[in-house]
Amino acid sequence: MALLVAVLVVVAVVAWACSSTSGAHRPSGAQAIPTGPDPLAALAASPKPGPSANAGEKGRRAQPTPTPGRPAVPTATASAAVTAATTLSPNTVPSPPRQEGDPCAKGDLVVSLSGERQVYPGGTRPRFTLTLVNTGDLMCKTDVGPRALEVRITSGKDRIWSSSDCISGDGIEIRRLERGIPYVRPIEWDRLRSGSRCDISRAGARPGTYVAAVHADDLGNPGKAVFHLR
Repeated sequence: MALLVAVLVVVAVVAWACSSTSGAHRPSGAQAIPTGPDPLAALAASPKPGPSANAGEKGRRAQPTPTPGRPAVPTATASAAVTAATTLSPNTVPSPPRQEGDPCAKGDLVVSLSGERQVYPGGTRPRFTLTLVNTGDLMCKTDVGPRALEVRITSGKDRIWSSSDCISGDGIEIRRLERGIPYVRPIEWDRLRSGSRCDISRAGARPGTYVAAVHADDLGNPGKAVFHLR
C-alpha cells in the first residue's frame, strides 16, 4: 500500500512539471481565437417594427381571403346601392290613382244574401234578397248581372237551380255603385229544377232542406241562406 501511494505521488509530480514547461514556452505573440457575436446581444440590438408597420401587418391579416366558388358577402354600401338602383329603375311604372267611374276593386265589394223565411209551405215560392255594397272611397262600376252574381240553390251535392240558367241576352248589367249605398236585387225561385237545357220540361223540387248561396269571382264567401220546402 505504501509503495502504491509513492508511485501515484511521483506520477502527479511529473504531470505537473510537464504542464508548467508547456505553458512557459507558449509564444507571447499568439492571438486569441476569435469568437462569433453573442446571439442575445444581436437580438437585442435589432430594430423593432414601428407602429405603422404593425398597423399594416394587422390590416393585411384582417382582409378576408376570397374562397373560390363562393360569392363575396355584400357590404352595407353595396346593398344600399342595389336598393337605390331597384327603386329608381326606369321599368317600374307606378299605378295611376283611381278615379270615379273606374271598375270596382274586388276588395271594396261586400255581397250578402238573405232569405225571406226559413220554411216555405207547399205552393209558396222562396224569395231572397241579394245585396252588394261598395266600401271604397270613390264611386265605381261593376257587373251585377245573373252570371257575374250567380245565385245557386243546392241540396247536398245536387245542383237544383241557378240564376245563370236559361237567361236571355248576354246577362251583363253594369251598375254604378256609390260608396255605402247598396245595390239590392230581389230573387224568386219557382221551385223547379234548372240546367243547361231550357227546351225540356223542368221537374219540381221535392220537400227537404236547401241552401241558397252567391257565387261570384274574387268576392270571398258571401254567406248562405238555409231554408226548407214543405
